Amino acid sequence: SIESLPLLKEALKATGLRTGDPRLKECMEMLKVTLKTTSDGALDRHLFKKCVQSNIVLLTQAFRKKFVIPDFQPFCAHIDELYDNAKNLSGGQVADYIPQLARFSPDLWAVALCTVDGQRHTVGDTKVPFCLQSCVKPLKYAIAVHDHGTEYVHRFIGKEPSGLRFNKLFLNEDDKPHNPMVNAGAIVCTSLIKVGCVMNFMNKMAGNEYVGFSNATFQSERESGDRNFAIGYYLKEKKCFPEGTDMTSILDFYFQLCSIEVTCESASVMAATLANGGFCPITGERVLSPEAVRNTLSLMHSCGMYDFSGQFAFHVGLPAKSGVAGGILLVVPNVMGIMCWSPPLDKLGNSVRGIQFCTDLVSLCNFHNYDNLRHFAKKLDPRREGGDQRVKSVINLLFAAYTGDVSALRRFALSSMDMEQRDYDSRTALHVAAAEGHGEVVRFLLEACKVNPVPRDRWGNTPMDEAVHFGHHDVVTILRDYHNKYSPQDSSDDKQNAEKNLDGML
Repeated sequence: SIESLPLLKEALKATGLRTGDPRLKECMEMLKVTLKTTSDGALDRHLFKKCVQSNIVLLTQAFRKKFVIPDFQPFCAHIDELYDNAKNLSGGQVADYIPQLARFSPDLWAVALCTVDGQRHTVGDTKVPFCLQSCVKPLKYAIAVHDHGTEYVHRFIGKEPSGLRFNKLFLNEDDKPHNPMVNAGAIVCTSLIKVGCVMNFMNKMAGNEYVGFSNATFQSERESGDRNFAIGYYLKEKKCFPEGTDMTSILDFYFQLCSIEVTCESASVMAATLANGGFCPITGERVLSPEAVRNTLSLMHSCGMYDFSGQFAFHVGLPAKSGVAGGILLVVPNVMGIMCWSPPLDKLGNSVRGIQFCTDLVSLCNFHNYDNLRHFAKKLDPRREGGDQRVKSVINLLFAAYTGDVSALRRFALSSMDMEQRDYDSRTALHVAAAEGHGEVVRFLLEACKVNPVPRDRWGNTPMDEAVHFGHHDVVTILRDYHNKYSPQDSSDDKQNAEKNLDGML
């Protein structure tokens, strides 16, 4: 059979993987080279196999629906719907305290997501660069904890919500800023990280996707940053910085960090790195320690959304951080990271469309921190493979064997179902088919699926015993041939399994 590259790309896209995913680099390069060198530009099965072998584990996972969102396309359709709902919102004010922000059109609206398996979806203006602004606060806090540990960082910064405006000049009873998400805390946090390392961290978190810097924003922030200078001097007076800190250069660094540019797409990978315990999903590289990520998510949950944080934690129940450019960095721990961006802000400085999207997402899916995963109301659980697939698949498999439905069995085999699965009595499809005398099914399972011909059920019976017991002589004959030839394959032989999966995929 001829395998075509466009078909493979389509199939990949349906799983949520991008052909440009760094984890598929070898496979994609080999496919390109191989296609150039074959005379007719077609791949036979052998060549195709050679190309995908290098990334077989990821590809097998993708095509066997082993990703965190198994049915990715329907999920994306839901996301697009939520995007459209929020698109229709008007209202809110684009921040205008500096010209770089005031220039953005209020109609810009983008949502990008990246799951912990690197499944990607984007809708709207997801390639337009904008500044992280306050969305950088959780990231720099994570870097500080990664570098110094929790204990050291929290000698300087508290971990409680302040109950006050984010830019208030106010410390807690220990004369520390309340938390790293308010300006005072973020300024102190800035003094705990090294200037040279930040961009490197950001690039790694974003899986080397777009991270830039807006010098114009930096200059404007610096010129209009009187409140932050006031906070800086107050912090200095209260001895909030580590020994020997030069406060004015820290403020410069603070404004620079606010002026780091991302796109919705690249920022969704950063959010996914937080969702994935500090490993970047698309490179597989460890970027942040588990401790740093855990702390960061806890603080985002309680303090990330300015004065709306309590409301947001109640209604949305997910760690998030908003910024004045209109970004909302949202984390669904162990599932995905999302970046929403739309410049019009509400009275509290949060993106109007972004808040709507986050609220709608949690009404639709059971992502709220306290949504019970067993007893949820009628919410969608995109993580579930159509309601406990494992139970369903063994029932479907044995039923097809029982009814002699070879075409259904062929379909199951092609979808890489394990044709040797057992029910609660340890009976396989082969047991059932043999007991029912379905010769064609028995032959299909043995020849096409290469199943073990001698599995024993809980009573110690093999399919041969069943066929003999029920007097199906033709089935006994088929089974006898295989009995003699069969030697059980070493179950730990993963390479052969991968080969088998690959043939299943084709």
